[in-house]
Amino acid sequence: MNILLVYPEFPDTFWSFKHALKFIHKKAASPPLGLLTVAALLPAAWEKRLVDLNVRDVTEKDLAWADYAFVSAMNVQRDTARRVIDRCKAAGVPVVAGGPLFTGEHEAFANVDHFVLNEAELTLPPFLADLERGCAQRVYATDAFADIEQTPVPLWELIDMREYATMDVQFSRGCPFNCDFCNVTALLGRRPRTKTAAQLIAEMDRLYALGWRGDVFFVDDNFIGNKQKIKTEVLPALIAWRKGKVGMGFSTEVSINLADDAELTASMAQAGFQNVFVGIETPNEEALAECGKVQNQGRDLVTSVRTLQRAGLQVQGGFIVGFDSDTSSIFQRQIDFIQKSGVVTAMVGLLQAPYGTRLYERLKKEGRLVDESSGNNVDGSTNIVPKMDLDALQAGYKRILNHIYAPGVYYARVKTFLQEYKAPDVRYHLDREHLMAFWRSIYQLGIKGVERAHYWRLFFWALFRRPRLFPLAITLSIYGYHFRRVCEQVGA
Repeated sequence: MNILLVYPEFPDTFWSFKHALKFIHKKAASPPLGLLTVAALLPAAWEKRLVDLNVRDVTEKDLAWADYAFVSAMNVQRDTARRVIDRCKAAGVPVVAGGPLFTGEHEAFANVDHFVLNEAELTLPPFLADLERGCAQRVYATDAFADIEQTPVPLWELIDMREYATMDVQFSRGCPFNCDFCNVTALLGRRPRTKTAAQLIAEMDRLYALGWRGDVFFVDDNFIGNKQKIKTEVLPALIAWRKGKVGMGFSTEVSINLADDAELTASMAQAGFQNVFVGIETPNEEALAECGKVQNQGRDLVTSVRTLQRAGLQVQGGFIVGFDSDTSSIFQRQIDFIQKSGVVTAMVGLLQAPYGTRLYERLKKEGRLVDESSGNNVDGSTNIVPKMDLDALQAGYKRILNHIYAPGVYYARVKTFLQEYKAPDVRYHLDREHLMAFWRSIYQLGIKGVERAHYWRLFFWALFRRPRLFPLAITLSIYGYHFRRVCEQVGA
């Protein structure tokens, strides 16, 4: 059996980093971890070929070779998923679809032959058994959650690692919190399920053996969901594994209560974690209560952010406007918070209600849903009828983006962050691509760019005042270029 695994293209979004990737000549931020894991779950005797449309197109030879096409996608890839499914069907290749998009919306894809929904560890085996018997059903779904201690090492051999900026691994699934706008708990549950430390180290060993020395993103919905296991098993294993190795800096997603645990924070930095994405959402306490963001309530969020920065963790923040309790003051409050806290990478979006969330169900009952969630956090769209006037909400939203990513404001925020940040003790792996990115930044940002005066001020300030952080200062300058280009596309 020849299986063609296809990953649809991402639109130009905040997290695509498409404009930044050009500086290091990479084609995509990270590979499709879900499909690489599914590939490892398929029979070893089957031939597998993975085509990531963010890297290259599907060819007629690919389609002629394939017996089945396996397609996985997230909501933001909805349009490109339709196109690749249509192309497979036109070529006579049966399509098997799974992943978050299809788990929530499989009824909308009439031309898909088989759906393997929810977690593949549970739904793929019965599909494969029925396929072998010639009686495969159209939909395979489950309400159960998989034991991911049985999940195999992803088949990274199916990709060309040189095309990617980072690699992905997963230690856990699920989150103990239950924010009403987040579909993580609907898809993966509130009890964090984890792999063993030995499994994780086996995956790291495999990446290292394949020659990877770049950054690794832990795609966990909340890496510290099971604090005890992280503290006593995972971080000690990672600290021991990193000894004598070059590169392999880590990033992940955590909840803000990480700032309350100095021991855990220090261990994460020692293990090589450099960036943490935190759902900060809003400085509006009423909105935090409204959405059930209990972990963010009743705390000084700026102080929490600075605690993490001073421990060696760069905080990348998610922010939302459009809660029912938001008033016109929220736009300036968000601007002030982002600037004061030094959250350089600030993803600000309008409130959306993804399928399966408590917010979706509430607004459906209230008759306030107008469409499906786009899945793009910064396209200026919303699928709800907000309490605030929609035109005023969108205008205020664009005002935030215009302000925080204006060159002068952005570079000032970078400096605020670098003044607070304690550089981790990590031996960086600097390759030719990163050296070339440095020279491209000088040309694109320091000579051609509208931000050139701000670029050079940060350049020399970091070089002489924070020399250990100079590479990070250049990296964040490049990120700013990407963020501004994305903001321009939403009219900000």
